[in-house]
Amino acid sequence: MTRAPLTLGTAGHIDHGKTALVRALTGVNTDRLPEERVRGISIALGYAKLTLPSARELSVIDVPGHERFVRTMVAGATGIDMYLMTVAADDGVMPQTREHAAVLHALGVGAGVVAVTKSDLADPELAMIEASELLPGAELVAVSARTGQGLDELRAVLDRVAAQLRSRAVDEGEAPRLHIDRVFTIRGAGTVLTGTLWSGSIGPGDEVMILPSGLRARVRAVQVHDAAVERAVAGQRVAVNLTGVAVEDVKRGEVLTSAGSGLRATYLIDASLSFEGREPDSGVRVQVHHGTRESPARLAWLGGPFWQIRLEQQLVPSPGDRLVIRQIAPPDTIGGGTVLDARPRKHGPSRELLVRLERLARGESDDGPPTSPGPTAPRETPPEPQPLTPSALALEQRLLEARFEPPLDSELDAADLAALRTSGRAVRVSKTLHYHPAALDEVRERVVAVAERHGGAVTLGQLRDELGTSRKFAQALLEHLDSERVTIRRGEAHHVRRSVT
Repeated sequence: MTRAPLTLGTAGHIDHGKTALVRALTGVNTDRLPEERVRGISIALGYAKLTLPSARELSVIDVPGHERFVRTMVAGATGIDMYLMTVAADDGVMPQTREHAAVLHALGVGAGVVAVTKSDLADPELAMIEASELLPGAELVAVSARTGQGLDELRAVLDRVAAQLRSRAVDEGEAPRLHIDRVFTIRGAGTVLTGTLWSGSIGPGDEVMILPSGLRARVRAVQVHDAAVERAVAGQRVAVNLTGVAVEDVKRGEVLTSAGSGLRATYLIDASLSFEGREPDSGVRVQVHHGTRESPARLAWLGGPFWQIRLEQQLVPSPGDRLVIRQIAPPDTIGGGTVLDARPRKHGPSRELLVRLERLARGESDDGPPTSPGPTAPRETPPEPQPLTPSALALEQRLLEARFEPPLDSELDAADLAALRTSGRAVRVSKTLHYHPAALDEVRERVVAVAERHGGAVTLGQLRDELGTSRKFAQALLEHLDSERVTIRRGEAHHVRRSVT
């Protein structure tokens, strides 16, 4: 059994006993702030070391459960390997239970345990049923932090789950990446920062860099759970004492890495995203969480599950990193996904781009624009195409027959439309319209033909008359052709690009 380092993160609704359970398991009260102890709720991230029956040690991150602190919860959860979800026996699954589960799903954290807390106060059976529906496949244990009921069983189950996981520490040779969640100073020691080490290792004497600021520093000392170590490895909570930078020069959300890592900050990310409910419109403004940092951004749809994320503040991602996407108002977690290209150019959709992103999503080598060094997405066998349902096939036929005037998306079944889009048999043209690829091919040919008759360009009115459709559809089609670089708008005319003709 491997005992390489792993990080465990708590999750769950406020007052469902996360902090009390961690204290019962570890002996550590992770509510370190006076305000937390007075109010009886967690506000900031808390940390502890948990020793399991096998003598394996886990770094524990205890997160707040209040809806006002979900962004803090996300910052803590981004570095974890497994979760400990708490569901109170007297409450069952509550709103933040669901949102925390959505965050874990977005981050790809599938391994964990559900502790049904306060089982001395109420029958845990109903809460266990609700939890199993929310997190199918997770092991469940009824516990009481007050009486000690179930704690030994919980430790054993955590040990069993941890034994099945691959530690980040086995990836030798990777550059260190530590996403900073605290910065403070200690008299006589200087600047100290803490975080979960995502990759590589850190030890005294290392030359390091802080991104995105670019500041350089040297590591004076390293601790793991308050004990000095010669070298900290990935999968652990780490405190790093630096020389060469002042405490006010380093901020939560920045990234510590080696001076020659090749990591860079970026305003653009190409990613594969999935969403909990209806897919958002292209151009929507969202909040993007990565590591302990977040930024508002616009989502530009590229086709299929692929989106370009256009950030308002820089992030420091690598291919394969996970992202959480949250709605800005009202705040809610709506999805997440995987970084495919951490340094793309700004672009719109194209067939060539889709082919490249599909290759990156499969973990294949990239022949396109350069990307940031770092771990790539895990290589997976591409899934077999799923056969379309009769209703999806009926919808495809409807789009074919509609040709240039398809029904609005709001009139169509969202699941069938998504299935057609995934299989390449429907193409999003605007926020509210999808066309069949055959119809778009015909439009493209006719636009080129009309342009040849009118000096290489076509106007909205000319395309409307050519297709015998309304201004609404003609405008959506021309804007789509502009985004695909078939045409380029100059004034009122859309000129066909030379490469197309």
